[in-house]
Amino acid sequence: MKQARNTTAKTEILDLISQSGTALSHSEIQSSLDGLCDRVTICRVLDRLVQEDLVHKVVNTDGGVKYASCHSCETTHNHNHIHFSCQKCKSVTCLENIEPSFKLPKKYKVSEVNFTVSGICPQCS
Repeated sequence: MKQARNTTAKTEILDLISQSGTALSHSEIQSSLDGLCDRVTICRVLDRLVQEDLVHKVVNTDGGVKYASCHSCETTHNHNHIHFSCQKCKSVTCLENIEPSFKLPKKYKVSEVNFTVSGICPQCS
């Protein structure tokens, strides 16, 4: 029974994130699920979805974590893109067609990139 509920929670959380135009925080996900599962289950499901490359974590400019699905990934799932954080409405949006570039000193190996740019989004302009 616990496995079935966990599978239901995973499906609902993935659907919620996939259908959202912006990245969602843990509390936004929990509110939208309306009691389907508890806070700890949501954390476990989110961790698993990240591990399975179905969603990715976005660290906001205030240090908060949100979760997003890559809506335009066609053949490969690429997390190394820029995120835009609106200072007015607090939404975080993936800008998937803009891949950051940078140079590191020799012997540094990049495993993950997290770029968040803040400002005012088009809806708030």
